[in-house]
Amino acid sequence: MNETQALESLSALAQETRLRIVRLLVRSGPDGMPAGAIGEELEAASSRLSFHLSHLEQSGLVRSRREGRSIRYSASFDALSGLIAFLMRDCCQGRPEVCAPAVAALSACACPPVEAGA
Repeated sequence: MNETQALESLSALAQETRLRIVRLLVRSGPDGMPAGAIGEELEAASSRLSFHLSHLEQSGLVRSRREGRSIRYSASFDALSGLIAFLMRDCCQGRPEVCAPAVAALSACACPPVEAGA
């Protein structure tokens, strides 16, 4: 991720509804959620939700796929990981204690480990 992409991502997240959408989609995992379920969860009108989902999709933080008559959205974990890596790349400058809280927070993820070659 470069600086321009990071700015686009951070700009997309700098709005309450969009940040809530991304956090919801992260919790929902790689399968994501149908647009209607996102709207229900966030109590958002469909036109407002559509605007925010489109903005997130343009920034690359969210992906969509059609399933019959509905659209399912999911977080782009690659893009989110890239943003975190961009922000933390030069973190500790030789002082690992500076990054320790961030590393600990990420290590607390209940995700199963990724196997080599997967």
